[in-house]
Order: sequence, then structure tokens, then C-alpha cells
Amino acid sequence: MSRIGKKPIAVNDGVDVNIKEGTITVKGKNGSLDFTWHPNMNVAYDSDKQEIAVTRPNDQRQNRALHGLTRSLIGNMVQGVQELFERKLEIKGVGYNGTIQGNVLRLQVGFANTIELPIPEGVNCQCVDPTHITITSADKQKAGQFAANIRKVRPPEPYKGKGIRYEGEFVRIKAGKALAGK
Repeated sequence: MSRIGKKPIAVNDGVDVNIKEGTITVKGKNGSLDFTWHPNMNVAYDSDKQEIAVTRPNDQRQNRALHGLTRSLIGNMVQGVQELFERKLEIKGVGYNGTIQGNVLRLQVGFANTIELPIPEGVNCQCVDPTHITITSADKQKAGQFAANIRKVRPPEPYKGKGIRYEGEFVRIKAGKALAGK
């Protein structure tokens, strides 16, 4: 049995759970999230114990894979409506910066044109200063995907380390051509 899948999901006070026809809706102080699970999985909410349980019908390979996945996705939903998920990015490089204008993130990262990325609905993006971007959302997937899209614009290069990286990400710097032979 899946170690992750068999753990029940604890639901704290202030979170409303509604299960209807293969869809779970979780509401909390940070918003509302919906998820439609695979028909092979069984999701049950016990309002007395304040927990959600995910079960699978048998030990087929696909059902074993879906068991832990479904439990993790629902667990992230419950966690997200209580406390927002956060991703932090930093921009390294001379003249590289980011700004927010309306609902668009504008990046100047060494290209001739400014790169404009529309901020998805349900995602809050802030530029603390021109070289730091903070992304928050109740939906873990949306926050992570938007952060990955930003990083993909100019990933850190291995010679000077210029580019966009996650805060705390280690970028291994290679020796240049002049120092390679010595």
C-alpha cells in the first residue's frame, strides 16, 4: 500500500470540504480550489474526525500510482487554502531587472526587447525590489509553474551566473577558456 496514499488528510477548522460526483471543493481563508479525481479512486470525508481518506480498489499498477498522487494533490489543496504557497526568484546580472505593470510582469534580462509575462489568475506576484520576485498562490501547481516560466526566460548561465534563479539555488560556475588549460 502507498505510504503517502494511506495517510488521512487532516482538515483544520475554517476549511470547508464538499465532495460531489467525483469532484472535491475545498474552501478556506485564501480562496476555493476544485479537483476532479480519477474515477478509480475513492475519496471520503469524515466530518466527525475532520479528515479526508483516499482509497484504491485494487493493487493494479495504475491504481497504485494514482493513489499517492490523488492524496498529495488534495493535501496540497487543503494546505493552500490555509496558508499560501510561495516561490522566490532572484535576478542576477548587470542591468537585469523585473517590474510589474498592471497584470503583467516585465523582465529586462539582456534581450533587445522587454519580455512581458501575463500573471495568471489566482497568482499574486510582487517585485520586492528590481532583482527579487515573490510569487504566492493557494494553488501549488500554479505558483510553481509560473515561477518555472519566469526562470525559463533566462536560466542562469554557467560562466558568470547571470540569469533568473530560485532564491538559494546553487549555480556551479565553470572556469573560462583562459583558465581551462592552466
